[in-house]
Amino acid sequence: MQIFYWLVFLAVIVFTVFVVQNSTAPSVIMKFLFWQFETSLIYTILGSIGAGMVMILLLWIPSAIRASFRAKNLRKELEILGRETRHQMEATKPKEP
Repeated sequence: MQIFYWLVFLAVIVFTVFVVQNSTAPSVIMKFLFWQFETSLIYTILGSIGAGMVMILLLWIPSAIRASFRAKNLRKELEILGRETRHQMEATKPKEP
């Protein structure tokens, strides 16, 4: 897990250097249907990254929920099988007089 934090820290540093180097970039005009936006290149990139993160999150949430339900069901099934195995072991044990 600590490697993940170092990778995120490295990505933030790289992104910060990129932002500082491109802070004097000219404005970008974005057109979508009837709307037209004029904004800085940095804000355009930040918006694109943010939109990508939101899209990935929305695609990930349903699979995470399904995996959680599946894990819960498998734990219940494992508990039931464990109880059945114990009962079978007790039933097949030779009775001592």
